[in-house]
Amino acid sequence: MIEVKKVTTRREQRQFLRFPLDLYKNNPCFVPPLWMDEKKIFDKDYLYHDQCEDVCFLAYKDGKVAGRIQGILQKASNEKTGEKRIRFTRFDTIEDFEVAKALFEAVEAWAREIGMNAVCGPLGYSDLEREGLLIEGFDQLSTFEEQYNAPYYGEFIEKLGYEKEIDWNESQLRAPSPEVGAELKQLSEFIIKRYKLHIGEAKNANDFIKKYADGLFEVLDHSYDGLYGTVPFTDGMKKLLIDNFKLVVNPKRTAVLLDENDKVIAFAVSFASLAKAVQPSQGRLTPLTLIRLLKALKKPDIIDLCLVGVEPEWLNRGVSTVFVSGMVDMLADPHVKYLETNLNLEDNYMIQNMWKRFDRTIHKRRRSYLKKLA
Repeated sequence: MIEVKKVTTRREQRQFLRFPLDLYKNNPCFVPPLWMDEKKIFDKDYLYHDQCEDVCFLAYKDGKVAGRIQGILQKASNEKTGEKRIRFTRFDTIEDFEVAKALFEAVEAWAREIGMNAVCGPLGYSDLEREGLLIEGFDQLSTFEEQYNAPYYGEFIEKLGYEKEIDWNESQLRAPSPEVGAELKQLSEFIIKRYKLHIGEAKNANDFIKKYADGLFEVLDHSYDGLYGTVPFTDGMKKLLIDNFKLVVNPKRTAVLLDENDKVIAFAVSFASLAKAVQPSQGRLTPLTLIRLLKALKKPDIIDLCLVGVEPEWLNRGVSTVFVSGMVDMLADPHVKYLETNLNLEDNYMIQNMWKRFDRTIHKRRRSYLKKLA
């Protein structure tokens, strides 16, 4: 017997958060989110609750937790697009189609109750959350920023009438040939000189944030405005990103490009992969986890590319070459095996073209689905 319940009690909240940790406990590709961050979704003053409504459901089979799902009404996104959608996210289930069906029926019923006519996802509250269903690369280690799922998730979702809306790919980037590296270096220097640009400097993460945060968010809003699933940055979202950056950003792995008036026109932010550091503790910040995190930040073997943004009027002037050249320099570190791109929209040709100079392997693909409700 399958029963679906709306999450209301503290016990049910813990069950909701714990379910994927138990489901993928022995899976070497699964990387948990930080427990302290995930549990905030149940706080009354959570930063997204001023622009979103949400609901969480748990599915029980024969009295045991067998699945979970969250529905989100992202009001800012609907206002931006003029649509009546809700998003589904945090969907996890045992390998049982009837469990998945019951969970999605609950979310779809909620969507109808609040006057919505479509369900899409997996998408979170904003682009800063984990998004996309893994459809290729099930044998690959997830990044800290993204969620792992088993192959049967996609089969179940499509069987329920959901269709592809957009795909993202993820790549491993290794150093190009020395000749290509030298060519990129020369071209980067030419572009900087031609347009009277310069690279912003910072002593540490706090200095970086103090100098460039405002300009970075301005570029983010402009460059991400037309991308799938994005919403404008609120003050709360900015604070969240800044707080996270303080912990992991190393100015040596960031680049801010300024024009002759010291205005930020483009940026690239990367940081050491945290995936293996948080796996053993299932996302809890224990003393041993902190030691592993510090070690990973100091001497990384994988570097995650987090955010890249370029002011639209600079897109066709080759400024991305400056960042590509800088990434090649990062790969010169003998400890670094490769750069991990995280999610890149398949139709974001600016980003896709940036990676052509590297020895590139597309090793994962994710999908966002859409179902229109009758």
